[in-house]
Amino acid sequence: MPYHLLRENINNYLPLSNKDLDTISDCFTLKEVSKKVFLLRGGKTCRFEGFVLEGCFRVFTLDQKGNEINLYFAVEGWWLMDIDSFMNQTPSDLYIQALEDSKVLLISKESKSKLYDSLPVVEKLFRIIFQKALVSWQRRLIRNHCLTAKERYFHFIEAYPNISTKLSNKHIASYLGISHEFLSKIKNSNKAT
Repeated sequence: MPYHLLRENINNYLPLSNKDLDTISDCFTLKEVSKKVFLLRGGKTCRFEGFVLEGCFRVFTLDQKGNEINLYFAVEGWWLMDIDSFMNQTPSDLYIQALEDSKVLLISKESKSKLYDSLPVVEKLFRIIFQKALVSWQRRLIRNHCLTAKERYFHFIEAYPNISTKLSNKHIASYLGISHEFLSKIKNSNKAT
């Protein structure tokens, strides 16, 4: 049953009855996404909130020169979406792409709204999920301003070993806000010590 991981994730935030978990699970649909396929492209409206069952996705945007800037990665057990586009139903500035063959559970805005009405505890659940996500973003912002590139790199590979092994140096460098060449220097200097 593909929903067991979703149910475990929900219970980590807020323990719910099996009946409530069944109601929530029934609102999600399974989507298989092949490597390099986009789940969302810039300019399109994000009509889903996703929960990754298998694989790895990257969420990125483009700068004025067309360079890709990785904002985050989502692997098994992570949530995935463009919150601005999803909530406001406006065109997205983000792209969501599978980095390997992946499976994701999707819920539409309409289904989520119906869940809020039929099962009020769901609002509390998603409030907790978003609060934890906001804390994570805040910590990343602090690291980006307070740590050196080398410190950010080592924090990333230590904090997310299951993600860092799935990524190319190009993707990691973009996420850290440094050039691919500078990342190579960081890695090479560490090998020398």
